[in-house]
Amino acid sequence: MTTLVLDASVAIKWAVPAANEPLADESIRIFRRFRDSEIDFLVPDIFWAEIGNVLWKGAKRQRWSSADAEMIASYFKDCDLQTVPSQLLLPEALKIAFTYDRNISDCLYVALAAEAQLELITADERLANAMAARFPVKWLGAF
Repeated sequence: MTTLVLDASVAIKWAVPAANEPLADESIRIFRRFRDSEIDFLVPDIFWAEIGNVLWKGAKRQRWSSADAEMIASYFKDCDLQTVPSQLLLPEALKIAFTYDRNISDCLYVALAAEAQLELITADERLANAMAARFPVKWLGAF
């Protein structure tokens, strides 16, 4: 079974896909592969805060109800994604952040992919473009 580092930008599209949301179909295809046990995911613990923040913002902007956001959060919890503590990734993530002038949140994902020797799948095209030449980062649109 293939394991990928999963960026929250991909995962959130599973739960709250919109008709005009870029890469929603690609994200759903990856989710189906996960559901069918073809692939597995590894995430840094910051993933959970990022998912929660998107759900909170969406409810605040009335894209969905707070009850829906809570249901989606429970759904993600039930996916039982393997999670790695950020403190283990921080030294490498800081080196990447300083070298490539990227925020630490993104670099935690990149550091996890590099240290685990796995591919990071992200819906953030700018992140993929900035990192793919040096790190195992793949843009969802090219996956």
